[in-house]
Amino acid sequence: MSEQLQYYLRSLELERNASAHTIAAYSRDIMQFAELVCGDPEFDQWETVEVDQARTFVFELFNREESKSSIQRKLSALRSFFKFLVRQQVVKTNPFTQITPPKQERPLPLVMSVETVDNLVDAVRSYWQTAEANGVAASVEAAEFASARDRAMIEVIYSAGMRISEAVGLNYGDVDLNEGIARLRGKGKKERLGILGGSAVTAVRAYFPFRRAMGADREPGSPLFVNRFGERLTARSFQRNLKHYLAEAGLPPDFSPHKLRHSFATHMLDAGADLRSIQEMLGHANLSTTQIYTHVSSARMKQVYQDAHPRSGKSGKRG
Repeated sequence: MSEQLQYYLRSLELERNASAHTIAAYSRDIMQFAELVCGDPEFDQWETVEVDQARTFVFELFNREESKSSIQRKLSALRSFFKFLVRQQVVKTNPFTQITPPKQERPLPLVMSVETVDNLVDAVRSYWQTAEANGVAASVEAAEFASARDRAMIEVIYSAGMRISEAVGLNYGDVDLNEGIARLRGKGKKERLGILGGSAVTAVRAYFPFRRAMGADREPGSPLFVNRFGERLTARSFQRNLKHYLAEAGLPPDFSPHKLRHSFATHMLDAGADLRSIQEMLGHANLSTTQIYTHVSSARMKQVYQDAHPRSGKSGKRG
């Protein structure tokens, strides 16, 4: 390892308080550049490196089929290293400032199937029944309350495509069960109306007697979803409970409340809802944000085609 690289890594540790993992990763990335482009992992003539060599490094990484996120990280490491060398007056310019990193592909959101959402709702009841039977729940009443509340939470989030923050932020006066609507406060305090379908309305009505038993009043400004002390339920508390329900249903632990929102949008699009309407329901400021769900639906349609069509090329069947 060159002397200048050692100085740089030491500065990461002392000045930036970088972790050992970060320091090791930066060291590997810079030494990889030295080996691939300069032909020597011990290379130390950094003042001779030019923009063309930086471009060559990117080209080599693409040839090795490295991921875009990996290439971005390596360019970041080298950009930072050469910035340090400029500051130390070892080099005059930073050759990596002129290199545009590859655009990171936006991952498609994971969605639940309609059956999976049903299973999740059912898992809430079965989890608390088991908790009550095993003495884990504080009392029968506490188990029944948490079961009714969290089933209502899941139904409401999925019905209206809410963010978890919007769901826990609902007040008693924000919901009109007769009309099947809820007033939501989204990002930037923007308000919109959410639709509460039949399942959501039924679940919220079933939850109300338990809410009253916890001392929550019917004032318009009082929280809709409360904890056992009658105070507003926090997103963290619900997410903690959700982990139990996912385990009960045999679902992946990374299925967060936001996956219900993704599932809402995808299922609406699959059923024929237009993109503009979904944009409005989700509270997206830009249509481009909503358009990612068209890619999800396209991916699902392609999979169905591959599995079912005799000439898809997958099965080799011929009609």
